[in-house]
Amino acid sequence: MAYSLWNDRIVADEEIVVNKEDRGYQFGDGIYEVVKVYNGELFTAEEHVDRFYASAEKIRLTIPYTKDKLHQLLHELVEANNLGTGHIYFQITRGATPRNHIFPGLDVPPVLSGSAKENPRPVANFESGVKATFVDDIRWLRCDIKSLNLLGAVLAKQEAHEKGCYEAILHRDGTITEGSSSNIYGIKDGVLYTHPANNLILNGITRAVILKCAAEIGLPVKEEAFTTTEALEMDELIVSSTTSEVTPIIEVDGTVIGSGQPGEWTRKLQVQFDTKIPTGIRS
Repeated sequence: MAYSLWNDRIVADEEIVVNKEDRGYQFGDGIYEVVKVYNGELFTAEEHVDRFYASAEKIRLTIPYTKDKLHQLLHELVEANNLGTGHIYFQITRGATPRNHIFPGLDVPPVLSGSAKENPRPVANFESGVKATFVDDIRWLRCDIKSLNLLGAVLAKQEAHEKGCYEAILHRDGTITEGSSSNIYGIKDGVLYTHPANNLILNGITRAVILKCAAEIGLPVKEEAFTTTEALEMDELIVSSTTSEVTPIIEVDGTVIGSGQPGEWTRKLQVQFDTKIPTGIRS
């Protein structure tokens, strides 16, 4: 039996009923997070929860639970599902009320929900690399908020999928921002480049881990945007996210990146990232 998070309880999936008037369903009025679980242990949960509360503040949504309570619920969700290696998804919406663009009153409680999914690390992608495609970044200008409004990202990811690619590399007039569900990095002459963490990208939690790993292995970092033209001339390209970790991009729109194989610095980052993974309480 699968269990989910529903407000302040862990319940069987069949107990959950979503109100058709929920603002998340009607407006995408809410925020979410995805946290990786390795061997039964949440990875970077504190950072994800902190970002969850930061996103909520940016859309003026008050979470009716303390961070400690939310951490407790997330751990209970992992335990209830006996989750080994996979991830948990959780979101909060502004609640259920008759449809109106204006915020509801304080008497309408937000709705918190979450689920767990077992899935292995994508080791084949780490070893062989993936293909990507350039797609215009048509999203709104507050990509720093991890909101439920993901239609722009969905359209980009679908375009990549139809081209046989793993990810869409988004750009605004030729300047790369991030992936449809990831952060993007280029390595040139022993320097790692990535778009600065501003309103045009989501400051990924895995991104922060990778930048720390880079410092630890002696790879200089420049948080500077680079162009689609420059991307094709990089020695190495990387895509990262909670589920992608450190994944090399070996081809973009038919152009081979570097040698067409995962590069030396990418391999070093992968090895260093592995040192951060919890050994866990179960395999």
